[in-house]
Amino acid sequence: MKKKILIPIVTVSVLLAILFVPIPAGALNDGGTRVYSALTYKIVSWNRVHEDGVYNATKVYFGADARKSVDELFKLEEKYLHRYVEYTKTWIDMSVAQKHDNNIFSDIVITDIYSNCFFARTVIPMPHTIKLNGTLSEDWCIGDQVICTYENTYYDPETHRIECDYTSITSSDFEPDPLMAYKPVIYLYPEIDTDVSVKLELDGDLTCTYPSYKDGWRVTASPDGILTDELGQTYSYLYWEGVLDTDYDLSRGFCVKGEDTAAFLEDALEKLGLTRREANEFIVFWLPMMQNNPYNIISFQGDEYTDAAKLDIFPSPDTLIRVFMTWRASDTHVDIPAQELGAPARKGFTAIEWGGTEIK
Repeated sequence: MKKKILIPIVTVSVLLAILFVPIPAGALNDGGTRVYSALTYKIVSWNRVHEDGVYNATKVYFGADARKSVDELFKLEEKYLHRYVEYTKTWIDMSVAQKHDNNIFSDIVITDIYSNCFFARTVIPMPHTIKLNGTLSEDWCIGDQVICTYENTYYDPETHRIECDYTSITSSDFEPDPLMAYKPVIYLYPEIDTDVSVKLELDGDLTCTYPSYKDGWRVTASPDGILTDELGQTYSYLYWEGVLDTDYDLSRGFCVKGEDTAAFLEDALEKLGLTRREANEFIVFWLPMMQNNPYNIISFQGDEYTDAAKLDIFPSPDTLIRVFMTWRASDTHVDIPAQELGAPARKGFTAIEWGGTEIK
């Protein structure tokens, strides 16, 4: 009778051991990562060397993740990599950086986390990339939208990089205005040094300009694109943003994977007449907001934009190219009729403008 009872107990014990007792494997040749596998879960004690240092963490994986290889699991961990590594590179050259008031940005989105700092972009698109020094708690993750207070702010106007020490952090639910036209910039390329005036007539309101717009811009433009104001200050372009009262045409465009957005924009902007330098500045501005989305629906506007933001340049350019991108993130692929992209040949006095807005 006792033997009959003992056999089921042994059987159950063996089954439980198979299901729940992890079996250790030897250290992997990646720096010393160790794996402990059971039928229902897997424990990985990470000690993997990667380009930024060594990733140390212990994680438990269940379900489908428990059946993945170590390399597949490491891809899941990539968003946590930097949190365990100290950032040691130089972000700003303090010999050229300018001390700034502690109000240069407000609502931000966390883009990368290191053990001693984190990086962010502004929710309202701006040409700034931001490094905030200090240890960020595990409560905050990449992709969180937050408000920070900070001090010791430095700004490099050449690279548009900001570095500061953050002092507090709270969540933010601020949403950009979907009617806002962000960072239209205007380049001027005359054939000889030329005094140029530029005026905007908006169906809406200007919210920010640089240099100051006042009743228009008046600059001396050189063939290399350098603009000089009456005080002798030089600029690479004229910058403005504003709220437009217009309905954009989204009936044609492109559906692009987030990871393919940079390559798509390089090709599209060349067809639309931008030089490599102009396209680079466009992509650097917009790509951080687009590359991590599953898909981006992209449409380049025509009269809907130019009729709402009329541009008056004197003397009149021989070639005027205005590129304005509307886009929105999408979780799934969307079928949309493709746009035909083209631009006039650049000849004579050439004026170029690019900008865009995210459609919510």
